[in-house]
Amino acid sequence: MPTEELNQFDIDRTRGDFRYDVQYQYDAGTGLTHQTIDYIVDAKGEPDWIRDWRHKALDVFLSKPMPTHWASKDLENIVFDNIRYYLAGGQKPSRSWEDVPEDMKRTFERLGIPEQERKFLAGVEAQFDSEAVYSNIKKAVGEQGVIFVGSTDGLKNHPEIFRKWFGKVIPTGDNKFSALNSAVFSGGSFIYVPPGVKVKHPLQAYFRINAENFGQFERTLIIADEGSEVMYMEGCTAPKFETATLHSAVVELVALKGAKIQYVTVQNWSPNVFNLVTKRAIAHEEAEVKWIDCNIGSRLTMKYPGVVLKGRKARGEVISIALANDGQHQDTGAKMIHAADETTSNIVSKSISIGKGRATYRGLVHVPKHLKGCKNNTECDALLINSTARTDTYPAITVRGTGNACQHEASVSQISAEQIFYMQQRGLTEAQAMSLSVNGFVNDLVRQFPMEYSVELKRLIDLEMEGSVG
Repeated sequence: MPTEELNQFDIDRTRGDFRYDVQYQYDAGTGLTHQTIDYIVDAKGEPDWIRDWRHKALDVFLSKPMPTHWASKDLENIVFDNIRYYLAGGQKPSRSWEDVPEDMKRTFERLGIPEQERKFLAGVEAQFDSEAVYSNIKKAVGEQGVIFVGSTDGLKNHPEIFRKWFGKVIPTGDNKFSALNSAVFSGGSFIYVPPGVKVKHPLQAYFRINAENFGQFERTLIIADEGSEVMYMEGCTAPKFETATLHSAVVELVALKGAKIQYVTVQNWSPNVFNLVTKRAIAHEEAEVKWIDCNIGSRLTMKYPGVVLKGRKARGEVISIALANDGQHQDTGAKMIHAADETTSNIVSKSISIGKGRATYRGLVHVPKHLKGCKNNTECDALLINSTARTDTYPAITVRGTGNACQHEASVSQISAEQIFYMQQRGLTEAQAMSLSVNGFVNDLVRQFPMEYSVELKRLIDLEMEGSVG
């Protein structure tokens, strides 16, 4: 690739590293008590059943100890009493970009949200700290009966659908951080696709942390009714602060008979963010769920998208890329729970470790002995850039019975000095050669990302590689 072609992937280092002073109408203050829960419910005007739900979830959160297994040393740095659990400007999601408050508009203009919204015909939702500030869904999608609103609007205006599935895929007590999200969740997306409707263009959301010492706890629920199809894409970013920032989201997907859901994430959190996310889907008969996940940035990411293959011939897939730079730990993976005959799962994970960065793959595949005709494929490939970088792979694969099949492959490799030298002899700098090698390593997965996200992902990789030489 010529040097001038590589230069087109130059990226502004400050794109996500900025913040604006915003006048918040609602601020729950620091610390988490039952009074905090009442403040959030009153500010959002939520029904009593949500108030009860939140209070019970807080009790579960307080009763559960902090995880003491992997990454527990990093988790000790989270001081829950110092976190602000709800910040909002008080405005309702706007249907016109012109109606968004100026201070918030400046943030999203820096991130290119208006341009993205014009590119995609389906819709976009932007979340600023706790609440969605800009939500727009195009007429063509609305006429199909598709519901695409924030979680607050979902529970208020579509309770007959929202309440049926809310908290059913990921129960409050699933883990300490899902309980925390259940107690203080705000923002996120609620999507319902009617039977047989195939949404032609991706639905998008952007999540932005602007405030210091803030926790963002969006909750997303997507229901694809029988025979429907939808793709959802989310981008995440945060400015750099000296203090730790917590992002603890919950994502629940429901694919009913014959439905297809693709969920695409490209995150670029700043190095102070603890990114602790629970994502899970249920796939009914002949349904298909595909997670496409890219994790760059953050101090610690713990994220393992999962699929419960509940119906016969259901299919689940997780495609993931993780890049860990100095001081970062990407602890990512996938979970596939086979619960019906002839179900299929596929996991493909690639990680890059730079400097003293650490990338960990942690996977779970479970096929009980009474099932027949189940298949799983797991591939884990890691690339080490420096001798100080670290990678670990912890696959937990349990396949019982005689009529099921499983295959697992893992590899660890280093950047070839000969390859770098070869490219330098053809006019590339060492950084460009390293970037080209890394992009080649992940290229087969990047091609599965939507075009705009694949270009952005390559740019982010180039940026991370700039500081890796030497």
